[in-house]
Amino acid sequence: MKKDIVFRDQVLAPIWDKIQRGTRLSLEDGVAMFRSNDLISIGKMAHAVQQEKSGDAVYYVLNQKIEPTNICVLECKFCDFAVKPGSPEGYEMTIKQILDKLTPNIHEVHITGGLHPEWDWKYYLDMVRDIKSHFPQTDVKAFTAVEIDFFHKKFKLSVEEILLQLKDAGLRTMPGGGAEVFSARIRKELFHQKIGEEVWLDIHKKAHLLGIPTNATLLYGHIETYEERVVHMMKLRELQDETNGFLTFIPLAFQPGDTGIKAKNNFTSAIEDLKTIAISRLMLDNFPHIKAYWVMLTEEVASIALHFGADDMDGTVGGEKIAHDAGAVSPMAMAKEQIIKIITDAGKIPVERDVFYNALHVSGEGIIGKIPYLNSVPFYTDFEKKQFTLLPIAPRRMGELARKDILDAGLFSLMDYFAQESDLDVLPYCIATRDQVKSVMLFSKEGWRDLDGKRIGITDDTATSIRLLQVLLEKKYGVRAHLERMQTGINDCSRFDAVLFIGDEALKRNKFGLDGFELVFDLAREWYDWQKLPFVFAVWAVRSACSDALKSALLDSISRSLARNENRLDSIGTIHGARIQLTPAETTEYLQGFNYRLGDRERAAMKLFKILVAEVIVAS
Repeated sequence: MKKDIVFRDQVLAPIWDKIQRGTRLSLEDGVAMFRSNDLISIGKMAHAVQQEKSGDAVYYVLNQKIEPTNICVLECKFCDFAVKPGSPEGYEMTIKQILDKLTPNIHEVHITGGLHPEWDWKYYLDMVRDIKSHFPQTDVKAFTAVEIDFFHKKFKLSVEEILLQLKDAGLRTMPGGGAEVFSARIRKELFHQKIGEEVWLDIHKKAHLLGIPTNATLLYGHIETYEERVVHMMKLRELQDETNGFLTFIPLAFQPGDTGIKAKNNFTSAIEDLKTIAISRLMLDNFPHIKAYWVMLTEEVASIALHFGADDMDGTVGGEKIAHDAGAVSPMAMAKEQIIKIITDAGKIPVERDVFYNALHVSGEGIIGKIPYLNSVPFYTDFEKKQFTLLPIAPRRMGELARKDILDAGLFSLMDYFAQESDLDVLPYCIATRDQVKSVMLFSKEGWRDLDGKRIGITDDTATSIRLLQVLLEKKYGVRAHLERMQTGINDCSRFDAVLFIGDEALKRNKFGLDGFELVFDLAREWYDWQKLPFVFAVWAVRSACSDALKSALLDSISRSLARNENRLDSIGTIHGARIQLTPAETTEYLQGFNYRLGDRERAAMKLFKILVAEVIVAS
């Protein structure tokens, strides 16, 4: 991520130096950035970090906002949406009315609303259950921590039981609302009836431990200080270190409306919005995504934010009322075509996603798939994009997009290359291990032969490692297990007898362990001990139908990048390694365990593995 920036404010220079060394930013660093007037330099730093994480991808979702009621037992000063019970302005939606607002093309329904004093618990469970029943392709993102706490107290159920019942009904993720600002001072002044940071963080932690990913927010631009903004981010960062359960961070610009709150200004300025987004990207080094929520920012500012660290535009957001009742000036809904145009005009790749950020559709040309793991850093550091755009995407999802003719080339999982071999030209580059790999790991409660008939959870990201595991189980050890894909992101692993992780997640768990799983097996080591050959996990390939000019440019970019980086493995992965809590020495040792060129031994290993996979599939 080496990038030269000419700073107008020299206070930022040591901060940039820390970022490039992979050193985590401090409270003082965050406050210094907020106080700096060098907005462009802050934006350049954030954009460089965002490019490292998500390349040229900008995500959006076809979603519908549902606010079942505006009747609420709380009285928060900053809220212009909620009304007291008995108010003539109150409304209540039936489940049928909610269902009538949904259509089959919606991928996410986002449910939040007032805390209704009379509705029973069954209504909420039926709401989620009926949405999933009528629209099985729609993911439910529902209920803030404030609402979960309300359910817990009103219905006399533990937070864990509330979350488990909602998950069983079909809840997939939780929104991040209700966090406001983690400040006792502000809570006392603006929302003393509402939960504070301790309860909010505890509920999100419990959700993560139960396998429910969540989002996180910050409400800024009212009476908070810069220090309070940064402390808020640091507390979220600390919980993310512990659980890795947050999907995205959403800075929410305060909408004053008729609340009567004396904010610093009537509305936050575009400069303040962009600075907050950029600093969020820099402070929250362990958050995968930062959202430019156009509903509160306006389309114009959200578009610029895509060069200030944001990589998510949210979505069509039909039916949103809370922000608009408080005076948000954005349109009430944005068509898919308009979102795609905004992203394309910003020079980015529009990626339609599901609730877990899995790519469903990608718009554009010259798109190159990028494996987003540490092991591929030598290929993509200093990659000269020329006429290309880079789309970081998990191996299995890359194969799915290739089958839809969306990607022109990529570092394809070996199984996806086998499946599309007739349509792809393989290039002389790969990701292959010499013996062990350390990032394709089986965490088990049992030894290999005792896994016969047992349940093994498989990360949803893998296309090849799952077949390697199957080959090892059946051909090397003579046992058969039940392989079950887990959801993207965090999962409750305790229900499995073993779990398979790949990539950065496997590296981190290999270092720190996985509670309840005492045995750890490196699948590449198992393969090497058995066959005395390297294992090829991925190969570079380009679509055969692509022009010779594109193929030549791609080959040149790959070879140049690899030539530059093979001799500096001790430095190129430092920042990426730090994000997954590896030391520079651990990062270097890991990268040195790979061979990135496709030679005779690698080709022999590919041929043998293809035969073994075919035998396993026939026997299944």
